[in-house]
Order: sequence, then C-alpha cells, then structure tokens
Amino acid sequence: MARQFGRRRFLMYGSAALGTSVLLKACANGETTSTSESPAATDAGTQVAASPAASGDAIKVGVLHSLSGTMAISEKSVVDSTLLAIEEINNAGGVLGKQIQPIVEDGASDWPTFAEKARKLIEEDQVVVVFGCWTSASRKAVLPVFEEKNHMLFYPVQYEGQECSKNIFYTGAAPNQQIEPSVDWLLENKGTDFYLVGSDYVFPRTANTIIKAQLEAKNGTTVGEDYLPLGNTEVAPIIAKIRSALPNGGVIYNTLNGDSNVAFFKQLKGAGLGPDRYPVMSVSIAEEEVKAIGTDFLEGQYAAWNYFMTVDSPANTKFVDAFRAKYGNERVTNDPMEAGYISVNIWKQAVEQAGSEGTPTDLEAVRQAAYGQTFEAPGGTVTMNTNHHLSKTVRIGEVRDDGLFEIVYATDGPVDPVPWNQFVAETQGFTCDWTKTDEANPGKFKA
Repeated sequence: MARQFGRRRFLMYGSAALGTSVLLKACANGETTSTSESPAATDAGTQVAASPAASGDAIKVGVLHSLSGTMAISEKSVVDSTLLAIEEINNAGGVLGKQIQPIVEDGASDWPTFAEKARKLIEEDQVVVVFGCWTSASRKAVLPVFEEKNHMLFYPVQYEGQECSKNIFYTGAAPNQQIEPSVDWLLENKGTDFYLVGSDYVFPRTANTIIKAQLEAKNGTTVGEDYLPLGNTEVAPIIAKIRSALPNGGVIYNTLNGDSNVAFFKQLKGAGLGPDRYPVMSVSIAEEEVKAIGTDFLEGQYAAWNYFMTVDSPANTKFVDAFRAKYGNERVTNDPMEAGYISVNIWKQAVEQAGSEGTPTDLEAVRQAAYGQTFEAPGGTVTMNTNHHLSKTVRIGEVRDDGLFEIVYATDGPVDPVPWNQFVAETQGFTCDWTKTDEANPGKFKA
C-alpha cells in the first residue's frame, strides 16, 4: 500500500495587501473582458460548476494573471504570449471549428483576489479551462477552487514542486528541471558557500528547503537565509548580512519575486558585491525583468530556466518574430511567456485528440488526451507526462550587455519532471502518476 502524503501540508501562502483593479482588454479574434464584480455566491458543498461554455462559434477560456500590483512586472507578458497563442490558433481555424474567446482577469498580486477571479471564471463565465497564476501563493489560493469544481488550470511558471494535482497542468519547471541542476552547476563552477535570499511566501521557502537539503547532501554550506515580504524594497540589511557571512565572496541564490528584485540588484552593485566575487543565481529573473531592472545592474549574473530568447531554433525564431510583430520590436520573450504559449497549444491538441464536437466541455476526456502530447516549443520539444508536468530542456544563462542571456549550460535533451523532491526526507521515494490512482492515495505512490 502506498504511503499517503499530506498534499495540504505545503498549502501555506502569504498575503499582499493590494487592491484589485479593472482591466478591459481586447483580442483580435474575440472580445476579452475583465470585471471587478464579486463572484456569485454558490450553495455550500457544490462540487461541479455549471457546464462550461463551448456553444455557437466560441469556446470561452480564462486568462488569470496580475495586471496590477508588485507582480505585474512579470505577469503582464505571460498574458501577451497566451493571447498570441490564442490568436494564432483562431487564425488557423480555431479548435474543432470554433474560435477561442479569452476572458482576461486581473489577480492584482493579491492571493484572495486570485481565488475570487478563478471562481468567477468557472461559475459565471463558464470557461472550459483557465491559463494563469505566477506565484505559488496565487496557485495555492486557487487550487481549492479548481479541486472543488473539478476544473482545469494550466500553470506556466517554474515552481517549488511538492504538489501534483489532478486539476493542474504544470508547464513550467519542476525543481529537478531548474533549482537542482542550477545548484549542481554552481557547486562545480562558482563555490560551495551559499547565501539564500527570497520573497516571503511558499515558493522561496520551499525552494530553499530543497536547496539546503541538496547542499547538505553534496558538501555545500548554507551560510545565511533571509526573506522579504513581496513588494518590500528594504534590502540594505540583507546585503549587509551577505557581506558579513561571505567576506571573501560566495554564491547568492535568489528567489525574490516582483519589484523587490529592482532594489536588490541596484543596491547589491552599489555595495560593490559584483558577479566576479558574488555571483547571483536567480530563478525568477528573465529577459523581461532584466529590461526593467537594467543591464548595468545585472550583467554577468545568472539565471536558470528552460528557455531563453537566445535559443537557436526555427521554432524560436518563429515565436520571437510573431511576438514582436504583434507587440513591437522592442519587446523580449522569456521562459514563463514560452510556457504560457505552450499551455494553450498543448490544451488545443488535447481537445482535438479528445475528438467529437463539444469536447472542450468534457474536462476528463481532455485530461486523458493531454497525456503524451508533444509540442515543438520555442525552447525545444516538450512532452506532457502523466504526472501533469512537462519534460523540458534545462538551461543556465549569463546576462549579457544587451540584456539577453548567453546560454552557458544546457542539458542534451528534455529532462523528465520529478514533482516530489528527492532531497527532502519527507517526500523521498514519492512519485505521481494520474493514470494510477486510488481513493486513499490519488496520484501519489511510493516508488
């Protein structure tokens, strides 16, 4: 009998006291709206939402990201790439002969707002799928809604793992596709003493739990660990601690998200802690954030992702050209944007494989059809596994003077995802497979 793991144990998240806002947005192939109205109340104990809408010539899908607040710096671009994928599919004839109608909602960098908007999209708008969330705090906030309604979310950002939900498809990296290989690369190339800096919510704290266990197993040392509330820019005390703990230099592993990164990198350089002696590895800094922060403060620093804009492939050339044709030649692409683009295409392929007219409303058929779907993504071939995660290539990049990344490391091919971390004692030996479920231990088995 498989040992059950308490999947709610990691459902801890912070809350940012940020307000909601109203955004009206248009897509070239269907009206896209967002409202700030509260979702309609539902009867207690309701398990299934009203039938999703796939009538007439339109299939409604939800797009749920922060378009305001501290996370807007990162999430707005994922909305853009998601809408690009939808536009391309619509221009090619749609899905099962129907056009996709995106309904965009603003999570406003506020986790309860994400949950409210997710419920609205499912209950009121009757979407057949939602593409969205960035932070793990927002994903943890909406997860109970998707499980209660037995609905479907495509989540496009790297994350800390320790989760494997039947109702979420994870198109970003699992820890063994980003965090773990980046730690190995740092140990081999940059040093063994690590200072961990992160935002104060579930992803950075869980990621650092993994990193500390990995360092212990591989003779590395954690010399310090600090967290900032999302949006907080009081980084000077942390930089002073880094200098004290690493007087001769060492590795800084950065899991800050949002606007905090701007202050962190500017003050890090101002304190004279440059990449020659204090290399920083980031897992939430990509091309869009480099552009916002400035290459003067980031050149020579590192990031770990599955995709960079500098990937040399025909699929990536096509993706970048299409994105810039739609949004402007000054725009850049990045990993979460690519994952958002992948999400829509994998979902579209699953719907079409599921078969007959109207199948976007048959979410279980779409789930089953998603398994094994491959897509020639800008970053290389990806495959959806039965654990709801993608096999993806791992890459490490160094920030260049033009704001893009020089790829300094890449795996030979896609790496299979491992959602339950094997360095953390509590989850060692666990695996996930949604084709092998039982009531006592759904999707999770002792290997």
